[in-house]
Amino acid sequence: MFISKKYIPRRTVLKGMGVTLALPFLDAMLPAQTPQKKSAAATRTRLCAIEMVHGSAGATHLGTERNYWSPAKEGANFEMTETLRSLEPHKEYLTIISHTDLKPAEAYTAPEAGADHTRSSAAFLTAAHAKMTEGSDIFNAISLDQIYAQKFGQDTPIPSIQLCIEDVGSLTGACGYGYSCVYANTVSWASPTTPLPMERDPRVAFERLFGDGATAEERLARRRDDRSVLDGVMEKVDRLNKNLGAADRARLADFLDDIREIERRIQNAEKHNNTGSDALPSAPIGVPDSWREHVKMMFDLQVLAFRTDVTRISAFKMGRDVSSRVYSESDVKTPFHALSHHGQAPDKVEEFMRLNRFHVDQVAYFIDKMKTTQDGDGNLLDHSMVIYGSPMGDGSIHNHLRIPLFLAGKSNGQLKGNWHVRCADGTPTANAWLTVLHKLGVDIENFGDSTGEVEL
Repeated sequence: MFISKKYIPRRTVLKGMGVTLALPFLDAMLPAQTPQKKSAAATRTRLCAIEMVHGSAGATHLGTERNYWSPAKEGANFEMTETLRSLEPHKEYLTIISHTDLKPAEAYTAPEAGADHTRSSAAFLTAAHAKMTEGSDIFNAISLDQIYAQKFGQDTPIPSIQLCIEDVGSLTGACGYGYSCVYANTVSWASPTTPLPMERDPRVAFERLFGDGATAEERLARRRDDRSVLDGVMEKVDRLNKNLGAADRARLADFLDDIREIERRIQNAEKHNNTGSDALPSAPIGVPDSWREHVKMMFDLQVLAFRTDVTRISAFKMGRDVSSRVYSESDVKTPFHALSHHGQAPDKVEEFMRLNRFHVDQVAYFIDKMKTTQDGDGNLLDHSMVIYGSPMGDGSIHNHLRIPLFLAGKSNGQLKGNWHVRCADGTPTANAWLTVLHKLGVDIENFGDSTGEVEL
C-alpha cells in the first residue's frame, strides 16, 4: 500500500453562476498520516462576540443575592443558575466571568449624564469612553473583534462579519444627550474613527457568504426562479464526490443540506413578506416576523461561515438600546426597555430574569449547533470562542457594574470550560478582554482600562 501526500487544498471552492461555495474541512484536505494541527489545514480559533442590551436581573442587589446570573460557587462544578440553565448540557464548554465593571460606559462629566444607553454599545468591545459629539468627529477605540481580525482574519475571504437583529438605523445623526447615533448602532470598530455597519437582512448576509460578485440582476433572477445557489455547482459536487471517502461524502452532503435549508427559510420569509402580511413592514424583505427565527437564521449563517472558514470572526448585536420590543415567543409580555426599569420591585426583577433567560436560550441553540458540527479533529465549539454579555449591569439605574458575561468554547485548548471566576469588586471588564485576546494569540500589553488579566 502506498501512502499519498496528495490532498485537496483547504481553500478549495466550487464556483457556479454567481456562486462561490467554500467547503467545510474534509479528511481529503489532510495529507496522509499528518496531524491536522501540524498541517496547512490547521485553523485559528473562530470568535463570535454577542451583545444583548439593557443588562441583567442578576446585576441587581436582589439578583446577586438570589444568584440569578452568577453561580454561588466559584471554580469548577458550579450549580447552573436560573438565567443560564439552558447551558447546562454545555457546561464543560462554559466559562463564566462575574462581577466585572465597564466603567468607560459611564458618564465622566455632568453634560454626559443621561447618555448611558448611547455609550453602552460603543464601550462593549472597546472598553473605551466614546467622545461626546453629535457631529462627524466621532472617536472611540478599535474593538476586540477587529484587533483579532486585523491580526488573524486577513487570510480568510471575509475578514469579519457584523450582524444584528434590531433596526439599528444609519451610522449618522444625533441620538440625544449630545451623542451621535453611531455609538449605539454598532459594537465593531475598525479604528477609533471607523465604525462598522451591522447587517440585519439574512438574505444579504447569505449572498455575501456564498456569492462571488455576480451582478445584482443575476442574483435577483435566481431568487425569482426559486433557484438555489447549489443548482450551479451540483455537477462539480458530483465530480468531487468521486475522489472522496464515505465519511467525507456524508459530511459534504450534510453541509449542502444545511445550506439549502437556511436558503429555503430565507425564501419562505421573502414569499411571506411579499404577500403584504409582513408584521414588520419597515424591515428588509428577508427578515422573518418571528424574532426567534430571525436569530436562529443569523446563528446558522455564522455556523456555516465558521465551518467553511469563509470568515472566523463575527460580531452579533441581538438587541438595540431602548428597544420596546415585546418578545411574544417568551412568557414575558412587558416591553423590553420598560421591564429593564423594574425599580427593584422583586416581581419585576424576577420577570426581567425570565426575559434574560429567554435571550440566553437562543444562544444555547447556537452553542449546541457549534458543538454538534464536526470540524477536523473535534467539533466547531472545540475550535471557537463565543462571547456573550451586556455592557450594562443594572439597567434600572443605568449602571455598568457586575455586567453579565460568559464565554463558551475551548478556543483550541486555551479554555478548559466548567469554570466560574468571580472577580474582585472594581475589576475592569477590560481585564477579561485582555485575557481573551491573549487566549486568541494576540500579543498585547493592555486593552482599554485594563489593569491585568483574569485568572482562568
